[in-house]
Amino acid sequence: MSDGFSSYLFGLEIAYSSTELAAIACTFFFAAFVKGATGLGFSTTCLPFLVYAVGLKRGIPLIILPSITSNIFVMMDVGHFKEIAHRFRWMLLATVPGVLIGLWLLDAAPAQQAVMVLGAVLISYALFAAFTPDLKLSHEMERLIGPVSGFVTGVVNGITGSQIMPVMPYLMALQLDRGRFVQAINCSFTLSSLIMAGGLYYLELLDLSAVGVSALGLAFVYLGTRLGSVVRRMMSPAVFRNSVLLLLFGLGVSLLAKGF
Repeated sequence: MSDGFSSYLFGLEIAYSSTELAAIACTFFFAAFVKGATGLGFSTTCLPFLVYAVGLKRGIPLIILPSITSNIFVMMDVGHFKEIAHRFRWMLLATVPGVLIGLWLLDAAPAQQAVMVLGAVLISYALFAAFTPDLKLSHEMERLIGPVSGFVTGVVNGITGSQIMPVMPYLMALQLDRGRFVQAINCSFTLSSLIMAGGLYYLELLDLSAVGVSALGLAFVYLGTRLGSVVRRMMSPAVFRNSVLLLLFGLGVSLLAKGF
């Protein structure tokens, strides 16, 4: 082992204790397992556990690299990139200032308030996913609501690290086919993650230690995703998905209680 690698590992141990590293690895594995089995977002499942392991402001930077990596692989696989990027260009562009404002709020607001916002987002997502009404937006409403959805999603993402609300309900209401829906949601996730990475670096929340831990955690993300895909073929996706939604709802309630 080279001296450079040893000092790098030593640097990671300064920023994260052995207990924290173990908790991060288990969280990455579980979140990837859930994503592979149910399709739920990696960040959404990962963040509430990281809040308890290392805190929100230290946890958000850890999910950037795994999120970007998994999103890019998905985007390359499903196709329709040019079509989706053009169709939802105003939504995507509106995400950028939203993320920047959200990051400013994250830096300015007490961590307690940010944790409460994350709890509210998790509860909202769990309820929406469990009781999704048969929504359908017209083409005109799609154009009007798109930028608002992108901007609000960016703000929520900047504050909490969660990328699903309200962009996921918005895109689901458009009743896109599976490939275009997956491409659209991943375009939003990837753009948000890239802006988040730059903003977190500027705020000195994303450092070499966080990047190193994220990179090492990719192995757990890969293993979790593969195992989740095996489980998806063996059991009812609806049962497992509802169990995870119940878990996220419970975590959201606990984060709100923690904030209060």
